[in-house]
Amino acid sequence: MHIKTKVLTTFLLIGLAFQIGCTASESQGKEEQNDKPNIVIIYMDDLGYGDMGAYGATEIKTPNMDRLANGGLRFTSGYASSATCTPSRYALLTGTYPWRNKDARILPGTAPLIIDTAQLTLPKLLKEQGYHTGIVGKWHLGLGIGNVDWNQHISPGPNEVGFDYSYILAATQDRVPTVYIENGDVDGLDPDDPILVDYSTNFEGEPTGKDNPELLTMKWHHGHNNSIVNGIPRIGFMKGGESAKWSDVDMADHFLKKAQDYVKSHKEEPFFLYYALQQPHVPRTPNPRFVGASDLGPRGDVIVEADWMIGEFVKTLEEEGLLENTLIIFSSDNGPVLNDGYYDNAVEMLGDHTPAGPLRGGKYSLFEAGTRVPFFTYWKGTIQPGVSDAIVSQIDLMTSLGQLAGSTKKGEDSENFLSTFLGNSNVGRTELVLEASSRLALRKGDYVMIPPHKGPAISASVNIEIGNDPEIQLYDLKSDIGQQTNIAKDKPEILNDMVKDYERIVGSAVPLKVK
Repeated sequence: MHIKTKVLTTFLLIGLAFQIGCTASESQGKEEQNDKPNIVIIYMDDLGYGDMGAYGATEIKTPNMDRLANGGLRFTSGYASSATCTPSRYALLTGTYPWRNKDARILPGTAPLIIDTAQLTLPKLLKEQGYHTGIVGKWHLGLGIGNVDWNQHISPGPNEVGFDYSYILAATQDRVPTVYIENGDVDGLDPDDPILVDYSTNFEGEPTGKDNPELLTMKWHHGHNNSIVNGIPRIGFMKGGESAKWSDVDMADHFLKKAQDYVKSHKEEPFFLYYALQQPHVPRTPNPRFVGASDLGPRGDVIVEADWMIGEFVKTLEEEGLLENTLIIFSSDNGPVLNDGYYDNAVEMLGDHTPAGPLRGGKYSLFEAGTRVPFFTYWKGTIQPGVSDAIVSQIDLMTSLGQLAGSTKKGEDSENFLSTFLGNSNVGRTELVLEASSRLALRKGDYVMIPPHKGPAISASVNIEIGNDPEIQLYDLKSDIGQQTNIAKDKPEILNDMVKDYERIVGSAVPLKVK
């Protein structure tokens, strides 16, 4: 063979080998990336410990939630970090106790973003490991940097703290602005009909729930008497944006479709979806096909509605061939509340249903029902069905899911309990600080200690025991899950140890006043 031909042949063979090697390497890299499980967090809003069948409910049917809970690992001591919404969502996404951030409290619809854009977050951490990240549903962590112009691109928001895709309602269903926001832009906005929002002063000529009760389809009880949208009075004042306003009765269907579309669009890559439903938060507005689906009135009906949505979402995962490669985490942002601002017969039609199950208190409360919520993990073929008594918290999802994705990074207060979440260990937290409206308590082992807190024992507006007492409280949850007997006087050694732990973590003293 001619020498030039030999050289040319050699180079061609080398090039071919290099190309094959690169293709194999790219294929292997893609295969390794696709081996990473998809992660879905299904987050309910105000769902109580006793609001689903798997946790003991008998007066309401939740077959789809129950199927996941009973087919996965159900935690009996699973906690949100707070007894209210914004702080719990902050902790879940940042791995940081919300009481470390003075702005992590229930926010108005015009609040600025409370997550620092330079802060490590769960979606950022997963993005670093090759995940596409999305949020569909409720946000309520603030938007922009103040004085948001809703008619322009809104930033910073979910997209600036790690989400590749976001389709959200800005705050809550009972607050203005009553519009959806997709990747920072109001969905369906007519530029000739701009949105105006104010939380202190109404716009001239605009009707309100307080002044125009004849326009209401839902009567307000407390705090919800400002602008009227779809016959429902809201918190805050809004004018304009008619074409962008949501339909309350179609909201659950709307979010379901967005969640399903997200899954279908990103099924070829590992994805993280934070699917934050609005039920059973007020105003409770079931679609007409779910009206009367329970015997508990609108609150029960929207729980049944949410259960159906979850069933349809899981069906989509199954139809797309993703269920066996998807870890589903289900929980709620805080405990239950019945009358939370509207007359909707939630109290009158309660019957024998106990939203808090065996627990004391509810939303806004330092008692267990404020923060101990339904919490389970499901991964078909990987997580074996079972029940765990380990103490777990939503704050630990950030570090634990990061570990699953291949990261060693962690949140400030977030610990790695991946083995526990997957059912390979029963080791949970040794201590956990719980919060309710800036008031704190400590869970450690079987005990919970509530420091003295000033204020009323019962919130009059929602009729919930919120845990305030001038005396320090100590309860043994193993023998007294309903927290009926304060044993602070009987267990001085345990009490003193817990006080020291509390002071070490929180950095403030506890007055030892014992009954």
